Amino acid sequence: MPTGANNNKKYTYVWVSLVILVFGIIFIPRIVDRLKSDSVVVNDRLANANTISDLSYIMNNGKKRKVPNFSFLNQDSVLISNKDYLGKVYVVEFFFTTCPTICPIMTQNLVTLQETFENEADFGVASFTINPRYDTPTVLKKYALKHGISNPDWHLMTGEQSEIYDLANKGFYIMANEENEAPGGFEHSGAFALVDKEGYIRSRNDRFGNPIIYYRGTITEKQGVNDEGEVQQITSLKEDIKKLLAE
Repeated sequence: MPTGANNNKKYTYVWVSLVILVFGIIFIPRIVDRLKSDSVVVNDRLANANTISDLSYIMNNGKKRKVPNFSFLNQDSVLISNKDYLGKVYVVEFFFTTCPTICPIMTQNLVTLQETFENEADFGVASFTINPRYDTPTVLKKYALKHGISNPDWHLMTGEQSEIYDLANKGFYIMANEENEAPGGFEHSGAFALVDKEGYIRSRNDRFGNPIIYYRGTITEKQGVNDEGEVQQITSLKEDIKKLLAE
């Protein structure tokens, strides 16, 4: 092969290498930045596979999801609204006092949280009954005394069933329905929602970098894992409450 041809090939390799180098310097960081701005990306999933991120805001149509306005009577027949919780970190649940299945476990877990944060003036719980026809303030008061509910910012609330169901299903996206075939006559989720001091719903991320949104309230720390292989999340919830209290 002529010497000139070899020289031309060498020059071509040099130019190709130079183009690749320049592309890497200018464009690769931009691609990475764009990927990292997305909520779910393959690259971030791999990178964060073994880490837990800071608490996320739950987004809805590009906006942070905030607790909807509510106003209900508590176990002391005092009208309580979402405004009473501003400045506090609190956990939200939907339950009913005659529940024969998951509610006793949920209450046990919330009492554990009450004990953990008994010296925290900015911690509270909001419990909404999904059977308000039976769960009057008097019934809720007896339930609170029976289970050792003593935190002054733990309000067990009752009111119009349609308003409570709208709050559960449309406000928090936590399922609650009256169902004759369900144990106790009501079907509901055992999820806990975590709310920050400004009234925004928050959660930790899973190992892929996606918000878990809710915390499993139907398994105790001592139990660890249920029969379906689901792991308790009360330990995680305690850790995340501490983070929000420190914000």
